[in-house]
This record gives sequence, structure tokens and C-alpha cells, in this order.
Amino acid sequence: MIESLSIAKTATYGSVPQTLAGLARFNFLFGTNGAGKTTITKVIANPGAHPNCLVAWKKGMPLEPLVYNRDFVERNFNAAPRLKGIFTLGEQDITNLDAIAAKKVELDVIVKSIEQLTNTLQGADQKSGKKGELATLESEIKDKCWAQKQKHEDAFKDAFTGLRGNSEKFKERTLAELASNKAELKTLDYLTEKAKTVFGETPTIEATVPLLGATGIAGHESNPILAKKVIGKEDVDIAELIQRLGNSDWVKQGQVFYGQSKPTCPFCQQKVLDSFEASLSSYFDETFAQDTAAIADLQSAYERDAETLRVKLKAVADANSRFMNADAFEAERSAIEALLATNTLLLANKGKEPSLPIQLQSLAEMLAAATKLVVDANAAVAAHNEIARNITKERASLTGQVWKYVLEVELKADLAAYTAKRAGLMAAITKLGSQIQEASASKVTKTKEIKELEKSATSIEPTIEGINGLLKSFGFRNFSLAKADDGPFYKLIRSDGSDAKESLSEGERSFLTFLYFFHLLKGSESESGMTADRVVVFDDPVSSLDSDVLFIVSSLIKSLFDPVRENKGGIKQIFVLTHNVYFHKEVTYTSERGDDSKVGERTYWTIRKGDGGATVQLHKSNPIKTSYDLLWAELRRPDKSTLTVQNTMRRILENYFKILGRIDFDKICDEFQGQQKAMCRSLFAWVNDGSHFSHDDAFYTFDEASIEVYMDIFKQVFTKTNQQAHYDMMMAGPH
Repeated sequence: MIESLSIAKTATYGSVPQTLAGLARFNFLFGTNGAGKTTITKVIANPGAHPNCLVAWKKGMPLEPLVYNRDFVERNFNAAPRLKGIFTLGEQDITNLDAIAAKKVELDVIVKSIEQLTNTLQGADQKSGKKGELATLESEIKDKCWAQKQKHEDAFKDAFTGLRGNSEKFKERTLAELASNKAELKTLDYLTEKAKTVFGETPTIEATVPLLGATGIAGHESNPILAKKVIGKEDVDIAELIQRLGNSDWVKQGQVFYGQSKPTCPFCQQKVLDSFEASLSSYFDETFAQDTAAIADLQSAYERDAETLRVKLKAVADANSRFMNADAFEAERSAIEALLATNTLLLANKGKEPSLPIQLQSLAEMLAAATKLVVDANAAVAAHNEIARNITKERASLTGQVWKYVLEVELKADLAAYTAKRAGLMAAITKLGSQIQEASASKVTKTKEIKELEKSATSIEPTIEGINGLLKSFGFRNFSLAKADDGPFYKLIRSDGSDAKESLSEGERSFLTFLYFFHLLKGSESESGMTADRVVVFDDPVSSLDSDVLFIVSSLIKSLFDPVRENKGGIKQIFVLTHNVYFHKEVTYTSERGDDSKVGERTYWTIRKGDGGATVQLHKSNPIKTSYDLLWAELRRPDKSTLTVQNTMRRILENYFKILGRIDFDKICDEFQGQQKAMCRSLFAWVNDGSHFSHDDAFYTFDEASIEVYMDIFKQVFTKTNQQAHYDMMMAGPH
């Protein structure tokens, strides 16, 4: 059966969907002509033709809709040259009937099984069940995958190219990587650092950092001349004095000065003996000269190698390589240059005072540290250049490693749980799908068997007898139904055998079409299908019918209720739509007190025209009591329609004051003055028979601003005729 209807953007319905939810076995809808009743029946008859409307079937299982409305009449009587025969099951073949009944029970079991399996698979709302669980699982893992994308977006955006704006695609890529990724697992720090080179702009080949090389300067630090006391020959007569005074370097310098002042001593200005000059020459012999020359050579070599080292250090710094730890290298360079300056000063002092032993400060540790910085930088340059030469391969490799990190570190537990649960759900869904498929195949087979049995036990003759009997019993004796001469069709004939279809009155046509539809409910237009489960809809079936026929139509419709209530036969749900108050009261009448309290059996609805489109409203109990009550109910509504409120007031005045009798409407209007008098006349315009005055010029265009004015005049009509109590009672509404 239908659980709910949603209608929008169709005929009189606006863009705001109007929903009939919580529908029951019996559903009664009341509304004026043009309010939107027939649109509802058209949606039920053919939901696919109304894309903005929705019919929700119980457990997603559609039933066959049989709809009596203008389209049915047009299709079967106005447009069709002949009436299609209605096949019904004959009562004479008991064996076939029992077989059909048994097959129908088996079919019902299969259908119920399909419903249960479908409910387990996708729920009554087609959004839960195992498929709903799977959808929830997929949504949860999608959110968890997307969270990783957002977490690592800045560092690894190139690894996520093409996926950054679509969480579903990102989830699919994650699952694909889970199945195929063979990359090596790396640390996040490694990946982040490498991404700076591999991702982004295509890297260029970088120059290597100049090497410091072998400078030779460290070898000077072990020269033996540095520790040697360079002094003169010891067996010279003045040697003892010089060594005891320790002034060998001073004497050597004095010898130089003596060469300029001899034979006078440059210090004491006394004449020096020739033997003293010879002694000095003997003291500073060839060995002394060689040692001092060695000191001078060392000093010169050290300065040369120191300058070479400074040039190399400067070349490294000037290279300004982004792979060099510039701060660390600059610290080593400053320390090396400071030691070079210190050692140069020590060597200068050694040259001045050869007799003093010295020790140069070692550069080995600092040179090793500086060299390592250069080597490390060049290793990074080499790695970078390798990447630059193989950028496509490197990017693919790093992308794989990024995904490996996400899979193994970030999502490992979540993916393991997801994979296990999904496998279980997929197995259940596959099994349920297979079971539904098997049951559906059994349903097709069983339905075919029923159809074959129906073909051997059906006839169109009983329908002729049934319709003709009802026609005669209600006074329609001028025409009858007869079997056509060719095939399963009916023809309408007069008593003399002539064709009657084109000469039927509107009342005769209306009653005949209803009877045809009523008998169709118990049969089918083909030789099979009369046992199918159905939803039946009646749309204003009493149009153009007299009150006595109206009663029998309502009785025939009500005769369908008990089988539906008892779940007998193929009809599972009934809709009745009408604008006729008396028909509505008849078809909804029940002798059982408190029928409206039967939860789930009936629903009552009203359909109203409005400025924004048709609207539907659910009522707890039958809202339609009498047409007079309905008119007052319209006036009590806060959202009165400008299109109908004036006519509603006129009809109330007509009903009430004609019942009261002998009311001179003109005298009532005379109680008003000016424009109010003219407006009062417009209210009575339809009440007056028109024999006294023509009120055509008394009609006013009605708008929202006029509602309160008219309502006040309407109230004063009752006040001036001493009917204020009746007005107050009716405006107060039911208690």
C-alpha cells in the first residue's frame, strides 16, 4: 500500500511540497472543484509522469493502481470505440477456483518473503538494512580518509593531485592503494623533507661545492725546527757567556749591527778586538745559518699554504649552496682563520728568536669538520641532481611512499576494521540479493501459473449480467450492455438493438462508467490478472448523478471496505476524493460508534486552493459535517482566500436566511449607509432572485484589504436581524 504522497510543481500545486503522510487502508479527501483532487489521482495512477512528485510504497513494493477519474472515463468511453470486456472468474469451475486460491496463497507467501528479505536488505525506507549499514560504513571511512587528506594537504598536495576536491574519489584511491601499494615505509620527517625537492616546481641541476682538498698546512705543525733551540757553536770562547746569559738572539742581532759600525761596538761604542769578531763568526757557523734559513723557509711556506687555504674557504662560502650548512661552515672558517693568524705570529717570533722553541696550534680537527660539511653538502647536491634527472620517477616513488605512510601509520586500524566489516556486509548483501532474485523468479513462475489457471476459468459474461442488473434496478432501462460480436468487447444498445453509446445523457454515462469501473475491480481487462493486489482510487464518482444514485454509489464503494479490512481479495487500500458533502457523509458513515478512534484504519484530509497553490491538511477526525458547517469553517480560518471568502459569505446568508424565511434583504441593506450599503447589496446579490433590482453595479473587486470590512458588514447583517447569537455560535466553531 501507499505510505505517503508528496506533490509539488504540478497543476494547482506550488513549489512547496504538499505531503500526505501516514496513509491508512481507507483515505478520504474533501475539496472543492479545482482544488487539486484529480492531480493526486493522476500521480497515483502514473508516478513516473510527475517528476516533482513522490509515491512511497510500503516496504518499497508497488501495487497495481486502479484509478477512477476523468482520464479513466476518457480512455474507456470517450476515446475508445468500444468497451473492453472485463474478465472475471466464473463460479462454475470449482476445481480451477480452488487451484487459483491455493496458488494465490503460495504467491502471497513468496511476496511476503520478498518483502522480508528486501526489508533486511534495504529497510522499509530503502535507506537502512544491510545496504544502509554499508552506506554508513562507507561514509565513516570516507570521512576518516578525508581527514588525512586535510591533515597532510600542505606538505603532500602533489601526492593528492586530482583528489583534493572530492572525498569520495579520495576514499576510492585510498582503497586502491591499500590493495596495490608496495612502496617502502618512510618516516614523516623524511617524506616532508623530500617533498620540498620532489614536489612543486621541477628542480634544476645544482653545482657542487668546491672541495678544500689537501692543503699541506697541517704538515708544517710537526716540523722539528719549531722545537729546536737554534744557537751558535759551543766550543767558541764566548759561547759559555752567551749560553749562560741566554742572549744568543740578541748577540746575533748585534753581529748584524756590528757589520755596520766596526771596529766600534754598536752598543758600548768601544773598539772591538779583531779576535772578538772572529769569535762571533765562529759562534754563528754554517749550522746556525742552515737552521735560521729553515725557519725562514717554514715561515714562508706556512704563509703560502695559509693563503691557499683561505682562498679555498672563501670559495666554499662564495658558492652559497642551499645544501650547505652555512652557519656551521662559517663558524669553522672563522676558527681556522684565527688559528692561521696565531700560527703565523708564532712563526714570525721564531724567526726573530730562533733559540726559542714553539708549538703551532693544530688545524686538523677544524679542517676535518669543515671538510665534512663540504662532503655532506655535495652528497645532498648529488642526491638532488639525481632527483632532478629522474623527476618523474622520483615523484611517483615519493607519492607511493606518502600513501604507504597514510595506509600504515595513519589509517591502519581503521582500514582493517572497515575491510573486515565490509566483507561481512557484502557477503550478507550478496546472499540477500540472491535470495530475492530466487524468490522473484518463483513469483514470476507462480504468477504465470495463476494466469494460466485464470485463462481457463474466466469470462466477460458475468460483468454484463451484473451491470445490466444494477442499471435496471435504478431505473436506467433505456439502454443495456451486450457482448460484442467480435472478440472480448462490450457494446451499448437500446431496447431495439440500436447503438446507444452516443446518445447517453451525462447522468447515464456517469453511472455506467462507475459500474464498469466497479466490476473491473473484481476482474481484469485481460484473461489474467484479476487476483493482483491493488490500490483503488475514486475521484468524484457521483458527478452529474441524482441523490438516489448517489446513495447506491456510496453503498457500492462501502461494500469494498470489509474485504479490505479483513485482508480478503486483491484490494489493499482505498482512496475516495470528492467535493460533494452529502456523498462524503454517506461514504464515510459507519454505524460503529467511535470509528475515528480506530488507529491506522482511516485518514481524513481537506484540499484547499490558496494564493501559493493547493494545500492539503490532515484531520484527526472527519472534518466534514454539513456543507453549512463547512462554509462557516472557511470563515473561521485566519488565512481566508480572497478568491472565495465573498462567495462563502453569500452562500451562508442564502442558506440561513432562506431557511429562516420571509426576510426582506433590501430592508436589511437599508440599515446600512453609503458604501457599506452597496457592499451589503453585493453580499445579497446571489440571494436575491433578481426580480426587483439589478445589482450588477454593486459588485466590488475583492482584495485582502476588503476582507475585514466585508466581515464586519457580514456580522452586522446578523446583528440587525437579531441573529447575533447564531453568528457567535458558528464563529466560535465546534466544541
